[in-house]
Amino acid sequence: MGAAVAGDSEERAPARDLRLQRARRSVAVVFAVHGAVTGSFATRIPWIQGHLGLSTGQLGLALAAPAVGASLAMPLASRIVHRYGERTAVGGLLVLWCLALALPSLSPDLPVLCAALLVYGATAGMADVAMNAQGVGVEQRLGRSIMSGLHGMWSVGGLVASLIGALAAHYGVDARVHHAVMALLLAGIGLFAARGLLDVRPEPGEAAPPRFALPPRSALAIGLVGFCAVFAEGAGSDWSGVYLRDVAGASAGVAASAYTAFACTMAASRLAGDLLVRRLGAVRTVRWMGVASVLGGLLVALGRGQIPAIAGFALIGVGIAVVVPLAFAAAGKSGPNPSQAIAGIATISYTSGLVAPAVIGAIAQATSLPVSFGLVTLLLLIGLVGCAGALRAADARRD
Repeated sequence: MGAAVAGDSEERAPARDLRLQRARRSVAVVFAVHGAVTGSFATRIPWIQGHLGLSTGQLGLALAAPAVGASLAMPLASRIVHRYGERTAVGGLLVLWCLALALPSLSPDLPVLCAALLVYGATAGMADVAMNAQGVGVEQRLGRSIMSGLHGMWSVGGLVASLIGALAAHYGVDARVHHAVMALLLAGIGLFAARGLLDVRPEPGEAAPPRFALPPRSALAIGLVGFCAVFAEGAGSDWSGVYLRDVAGASAGVAASAYTAFACTMAASRLAGDLLVRRLGAVRTVRWMGVASVLGGLLVALGRGQIPAIAGFALIGVGIAVVVPLAFAAAGKSGPNPSQAIAGIATISYTSGLVAPAVIGAIAQATSLPVSFGLVTLLLLIGLVGCAGALRAADARRD
């Protein structure tokens, strides 16, 4: 997609700088809202399971639907962005994603829940692509790294919303009421924030991207880096507690702290990541943080104790935190159509999040969880340390 912005050539530098700063704040709020929807839903999954009387297997089937919906719908996002422009596309898709939050808790049975979660995932994926395209555009015009911080705001939004959800669950608030209120509130915030985004539109005469956009060849190596990072994220978030309980013999409370350490270090690393990128560059940042994640993976695979495992999951979170933001930044600069490249990278990366929990579980069933995390460690070594050079485009500046 081209970088045409209404009135750009006529604006003076101070006005342009103010517009960019407003766009930066606005896109940060958009990321936080997107994360808040995820956090709101995640805290009420037990309520949905109990309300519908679902078994663990039925719940697992339903929770696969969002990833399927996202993987199927993300390639459509670049077409929507091309047709309506980034500002309108981000605002519209974000509102749809917020409103989709209300659907799962309203579902009367498992088939309807799966359909609701399919829609939930589809709107999530398309909004994700559109807002990352806007973030890349703002970063390019500012001439400095902001993508890691934007994803840090996503994590902050998720943590704040999960706290609200935990309080709602504690006080027995019906999830249908909780999600309806949050859906309307977040949709309003997101729609207001979208007003400050850049109005990026295609160049005159620019051909529309295909309806299902695959990543260009130049972005495939970037997709590999993202795939490995998201695989490790899915493995850590879904299996850290089980590892602490079954391998390290931890209590339920200690086991839960493994995910807390993982999530908190990811959020902190993302918020601090832009400073590292500005100082070291994208490639060296990912390579050094990849080393930290490999060390964390080794602690998990070889340590077998509670303290090594918690420290290991925390290091994995540190190491992978900035990879996806930088992969999107590199993809957006790897070709003439940022939203198409980002859609392709998102599809490759997030598909690994769909398969990771199942792969880890299958390997653990055949061998053990430490062996499974040995595979995670190998992928981190290959993808983050070995292939970090694929993100070199994220270091390039373009006004």
